[in-house]
Amino acid sequence: MTGSTLIILNPAAHSERAQRKRAHVESLARDCVVCATTRTGEAELMARRGVKEGFEKIVAAGGDGTINEVVNGLAGTTATLGLLPIGTMNVFATELGLPVHDLELCWDIIRADGTRAVDLPKANQKFFVQLAGVGLDAQVVKETSSQLKRNFGPLSYLISAAQIAARQPPRLFIQSDDASIEEGSFVLVGNGRLYGGPFPFFKHAVIDDGLLDVIVFKRLGYLEIIKYLQDVVFSSEIRVPEIEYFQTSRLRVESDQSVPVEVDGELVGNCPVEFSLHERSLRVLVPE
Repeated sequence: MTGSTLIILNPAAHSERAQRKRAHVESLARDCVVCATTRTGEAELMARRGVKEGFEKIVAAGGDGTINEVVNGLAGTTATLGLLPIGTMNVFATELGLPVHDLELCWDIIRADGTRAVDLPKANQKFFVQLAGVGLDAQVVKETSSQLKRNFGPLSYLISAAQIAARQPPRLFIQSDDASIEEGSFVLVGNGRLYGGPFPFFKHAVIDDGLLDVIVFKRLGYLEIIKYLQDVVFSSEIRVPEIEYFQTSRLRVESDQSVPVEVDGELVGNCPVEFSLHERSLRVLVPE
């Protein structure tokens, strides 16, 4: 274990709570190398450097954004990803069945070496592990300031969504051999079942089935989309005609407007965006 594991820690903030989490991680990983990030994008560089230095396990200690950066640093390599979920949402860790509220158990899983090869989706040149969005949710991410997030936490996204809701949504043009729809207002792409926390948006998703799960909200206003989100979350199947659900290995979304794109809750640019999939190309440490 010693010398073969690199911990990439995102302390998230200089708050007392963040410092406690950092101390907890460092106490668990005292025989390993621990590197703390200081800025956005640094976790990806640390992961890439760790691979070159021969670390066999690279552990992301943070939330979904930290995991996304680390994955982009080790994609295409033989290094194995471990997770110490200390973020706000921890959606990917929940998807994998990790005990997200017990760091000691998560550390035991990392030490036990049980692995699972999962699919690794890509949006243009950016890899992601759990989900992506084109339109509404990406616009919310774009317009939610750091100050708002500090003051209100996850509630800050609802505040931004309420401010955006009255606007006219963009026209998105869908290209996929597996879609029966060509146009929509909002597109969600899932690798796993969960989105936005413990909510099973993508009913048939499996993270190693070689398929992306896609939800397209048709030509709807934002207020209508927000209403239909409840149907997506609380229905066992999506049957309403205003929503298209399909599975595919490749998808392209274009627009005649500037429409933002997010992956794993982080902005990665604007349309057009091409989604593809590298089947079972990411090894992750999971419960045996």
